[in-house]
Amino acid sequence: MSEKGLKVPPFPFMVPGILSLLLALWAGVSRLPWALPGGEALVPLHGALMVGGFLGTVIAVERAAALGRLWTWVAPLCTGLGTLVMLGALGIKPAGPDLPIRAGAFMLMIGGAVYAASSLLIYRIQKSLFNIVIGLGGVAFFLANLLLLLGFAVWAIIPLWAAFLVLTISGERLELNRLLAPRPADLVPFHLALVLMFAGLAAWLFMGTELGSCLWGSSMILLALWLLIKDIARKTVKMTGVTRYVAVCLLSGYVWLLISGILNLLHPGATAGPPYDAIWHALFVGFVLSMIFGHAPIIVPALTGIMVEFRPVFYVPLVLLHASLAMRIGGDLLNLMLLRRVGGLVNALVVLLFVVILRMSLRRLP
Repeated sequence: MSEKGLKVPPFPFMVPGILSLLLALWAGVSRLPWALPGGEALVPLHGALMVGGFLGTVIAVERAAALGRLWTWVAPLCTGLGTLVMLGALGIKPAGPDLPIRAGAFMLMIGGAVYAASSLLIYRIQKSLFNIVIGLGGVAFFLANLLLLLGFAVWAIIPLWAAFLVLTISGERLELNRLLAPRPADLVPFHLALVLMFAGLAAWLFMGTELGSCLWGSSMILLALWLLIKDIARKTVKMTGVTRYVAVCLLSGYVWLLISGILNLLHPGATAGPPYDAIWHALFVGFVLSMIFGHAPIIVPALTGIMVEFRPVFYVPLVLLHASLAMRIGGDLLNLMLLRRVGGLVNALVVLLFVVILRMSLRRLP
């Protein structure tokens, strides 16, 4: 059997990613702070677990399954296991910048490099703007993990992690929006948003976080408005069933991307504290998790051959996600820490609720 014809089961690669998600939620609740066993030790790895270990693995699995090349599975293997190695041979107790931390960061970097290479391969197969955008997201993921290996602080790395996810999602939406046959003029704001994004990333790393925040925030505002106006979800939201549900997830996620951009302009240069929490959780929870909630009923059958039976109950975790995130960000901005803590706790519980509903909706295809 040729390498391209080799069928690799995706589930074993997903297991470390799912474990990373659970640990990331545990660490996230602990940093609010809620007193959870072992949570305080996990807090420094919250971002690496969520973005590198979970989201990076899920996206890399999807990419490897689509390409059907054996070497592309190195990406989810390394990202999934890398964060677990950082925990110290699966003992939930990170020990600072010692061997387990560096070894895990090295694996994340290798996973990012292979993912970026697979994105380049896709562009070579099909040269298009959306594949360029997705490929740039892969490069951002690799650079973020490289900086993690080099010992950079999380606040310095987080815009690159965010760029990985924003570019990947935007590229995929751009691909689907070809159905609307956009004119070249329609893409001008999208191109401008990309220019501002890369300028913001460069400024954040080399010229200061305040300028970087302003440029990055402006790019997120422009991109969110473009998606809200031009995305095909504006039309599919008028349909029924899972199609409408996906569109509602997308459009509500774009609103949180817009809010994150506005918060960057209102609190430029924030690298800690409640404004920092509000800025990045509006993006990672409001925008990214909304995308995951919306795409899961489509991606799970494509990867596993197991159908997801859509039910209206899927709207429950989506509504709770937005309501609890509004509580959390309101607590951040109004300095109401109890509101922030409760909202953050419900954020984590809602993710678990969504996983339970998804699992209960699985039906084996004939």
